[in-house]
This record gives sequence, C-alpha cells and structure tokens, in this order.
Amino acid sequence: MAGSLIKIDEEIVTSAVASVTLTGIDSTYDVYMLKYNNVVADTDAVGLRIRLTVSGTPDTSANYDGAGKVLRANTTFNNSSYTNLNQFNIGNTGTGTGEQFNGVHYLFNFNNASEYSFITTETSFLEHSPALQGRQGGEVLTVAQATDGVHLFYSSGNITEGTFTLYGLKK
Repeated sequence: MAGSLIKIDEEIVTSAVASVTLTGIDSTYDVYMLKYNNVVADTDAVGLRIRLTVSGTPDTSANYDGAGKVLRANTTFNNSSYTNLNQFNIGNTGTGTGEQFNGVHYLFNFNNASEYSFITTETSFLEHSPALQGRQGGEVLTVAQATDGVHLFYSSGNITEGTFTLYGLKK
C-alpha cells in the first residue's frame, strides 16, 4: 500500500487545541484513510470523538451509529454499540503517563450524496484506568449526504499533542 497513499491533509498538534479538522475529500479517490498517532488529552477520563464535515463544517445531527469489538488487556473482550448520537465515540483516555490514542480509519462513500458515509475503525490506546485497549469495528452516518472531511475532539478539554493525517487511496 506504500505507493497507494496520497497525503491530502495533515495537522501536527504540539500545544493545546480544542479540535482538529481535516478536509479535502472529493471525487478524486473512492476510499480515504484517516490516521492519527500519539494523541494526548489535557483532561482525565475523556472520550475521543469524530464528526464528519459537510462543506468543512462538522455535522452535529443525531445520525451517528457504531459498533465494534473492544479488546482489553485487563479483562475479557466485549462488544460496544451506539445509535443516534451526534458523534462517533472512539474510546476513552486520560492524562496519566503514556495515555494516548492511535488509530486508522478507512472512509467510504464520503463524496456520494446518495449514500451513507461510513468508516472502519482500528484503534489502540492506553485508557484512563489505565489499561491497554483496542477496538475494531465500524461507524456510519445514517443520512445520505456528501461529506468532505473529519473533525476530531475530546468530549471535554483539549488535544495537547498528536499527528493527524488524511490520505487518499489510489484507484
């Protein structure tokens, strides 16, 4: 896949920001990839969230659904799901030593106004308990509209560091 990824947008956070927005999704590629590394919060026990953007503005409608398998190092695996929220819920982390998020999401149907936008999710993070977790699953915005980007934020507080990159996958 090395020669297939074309960088569309990137944000490197080195001091506190409320959110990160990456845009540039259009009809050039059928599939896009969102990658983020070493994402750190300034508030304890907060959730990383994603909203999709329409014309660069985050969609806050209650049309976000998701499901996945939560892989936990400190206990048994479990299933997670949610419907009709106003954002995708990716997982929780905090301010302890080493607590951070890493993730890869593949984005489908984003530029198609006749289809739902959906993503596949693969994350790993040290959560606020602290315990190592991963999540594999998918999310869907249950409204047919073209979306052009992603908006990431914590449920409270700021993002203090991290690298966020949006790629297009060559056809």
